[in-house]
Amino acid sequence: MAQKRARLQTIVAERAAWATQLTQVKRLHGWVLEVEHLLDGSWTEPGEVVSNATVGGRLDGWREQMAQLLSEGTLSELERECLSECLQVLSNLRPYLVECYDHKDFPRTNNAMERSIRALKTQYRRISGRKNWNAYLLRYGRYVAYAAWWEQDPAHRQQLELRAGQLDRARWRQLRQETTTAHREQLTRFRFRHKRHAYLNSLEDRWAGAAPPHSLP
Repeated sequence: MAQKRARLQTIVAERAAWATQLTQVKRLHGWVLEVEHLLDGSWTEPGEVVSNATVGGRLDGWREQMAQLLSEGTLSELERECLSECLQVLSNLRPYLVECYDHKDFPRTNNAMERSIRALKTQYRRISGRKNWNAYLLRYGRYVAYAAWWEQDPAHRQQLELRAGQLDRARWRQLRQETTTAHREQLTRFRFRHKRHAYLNSLEDRWAGAAPPHSLP
């Protein structure tokens, strides 16, 4: 009986020691849920239209509010560190987080996005017989998702033909340059993360080839 009492006292003491950290973690989790609530659009009133502008405005307002809280100096070290990282991630991803709301058929949640990606993978595996689709994705980039979306419904194909007929050459060149740049950045990130040694060697070779043959005095 004495051992059980001592064990219980130890557990209670440990819980008391973790109480402050647990409160902080719950608060951090609440902030993440607030962002999720902003992005899922469930805050809308009946008849209210969810758009990139409305979601982006609410997200930016939340970021400003949390940045103000961060500057007040009332948070713990753990809360400051985690909130700073969260705001930095949201700042980096801000251009991409609010791009789906003006398009009816774009996936809204992580689950919908995962299902869409899984469907693309399954389609490629059935066609090619290959399990890994990295080479396919790196070669075609975002065109993979575009092509699948246009083929989902005859109305999508008609929409493609209509929009393509309305594009002028300048706009077409701009879109093509944006897509090419995004694809190049994706390929560079893949090479740096997965083939870093070879990628750095290629950069050194390019630098050596571009450098003058003789050093300046």
